[in-house]
Amino acid sequence: MIYPEHFEQKIGFDQVRQLLITACQSTLGREKVDELTFLTDYDTLVVLLDRSQEYLNLLNSDQTLPDCHFHDARPSLRKARVEGAWLDESAVFNLRKSLASIELLVRFFNREEMVGPYPRLVDLTSEVPVFPDVIKRADAILTPTGELKDNASPELAAIRREMTTTLNGLSRRLQQILRQAQQEGLVDKDTTPSMRDGRLVIPVAPAFKRKIKGIVHDESATGKTVFIEPAELVEANNRIRELENEERREIIRILTRFTDYIRPDVAEMAASYALLAELDFLRAKASFARTIGAIRPRFEPKPILDWVKAIHPLLYLSLHKQHKEIVPLNVTLTDKQRLLIISGPNAGGKSVCLKTVGLLQYMLQCGLLIPVHDSSRTGCFERLFIDIG
Repeated sequence: MIYPEHFEQKIGFDQVRQLLITACQSTLGREKVDELTFLTDYDTLVVLLDRSQEYLNLLNSDQTLPDCHFHDARPSLRKARVEGAWLDESAVFNLRKSLASIELLVRFFNREEMVGPYPRLVDLTSEVPVFPDVIKRADAILTPTGELKDNASPELAAIRREMTTTLNGLSRRLQQILRQAQQEGLVDKDTTPSMRDGRLVIPVAPAFKRKIKGIVHDESATGKTVFIEPAELVEANNRIRELENEERREIIRILTRFTDYIRPDVAEMAASYALLAELDFLRAKASFARTIGAIRPRFEPKPILDWVKAIHPLLYLSLHKQHKEIVPLNVTLTDKQRLLIISGPNAGGKSVCLKTVGLLQYMLQCGLLIPVHDSSRTGCFERLFIDIG
């Protein structure tokens, strides 16, 4: 039980939460930060604290973590559940990159040398499914930058070959017409072809628009230029339009086929993103812990507080920017010494001491490491009450 309702704001945990959100690389991790809550189950907290400390140890080691893509593909997977739906190129690309990241992380943490120093992280990743066949299937249709390959299907290859040939011929003929118009003084020497409504056109002064046989597609905002599609290019431009429509239909067919392929595994794939979320969250927690000098202290299954050199993390960050030192505090509360009365003048640090105790205990029971000396002992409390002001 936590009291009062705005406990987090009273002790400054809302600011800690925001720092963790900023440290996350994805919406996956940020969602985990939003879900942070005060826990009282000792065994659950042991696992969370162990994981946080192991990830901190990993950051401080000479191990090189895989370069991962923490994209949340779950919305795309929800779309893929629907029969007849298809994922566009960017969705397939992000799915491929994030699934590859999951596979990299699973392989990284399940190496034999990781079992001893990082048992909790190994347990976290050991049962996570990977999808190499989906990655291979995506690689067969996408370039390394996420565009659909020309050879994603024989039909697409044929369409794009014809499109290239037609465009090249169209461009050559347009240049010939343009040069002739320049020689006749119908257009300026520095005039270049333009594009209007997906069709190649020539910019011409209105006075000469009847000198070039063709279709007027547009005029400039000032009315000083009209854009003419030469009549002899209309058929080729029409064919380009037809090919573009054929290309789009074939792309949709390819992407629909890919989406149909992954549909049976969508639920299992979506579940695997819990690993990306947890590891992004752990990385944020460990990075924050390293910034404030936090550790996983000795943690006991009873309400005990025996802290050495505890510091308020937000005050530490503020003073650190000013190149000032923070004064740590020692505090002890046990079943035999249950009360602590602090007296002193105004601005003597009484409120800081109270907030430090409240914030660090709350952080600890949210599964966060806390800035205390490693000789400190901490415990698990069922209730936290605070009254400040």
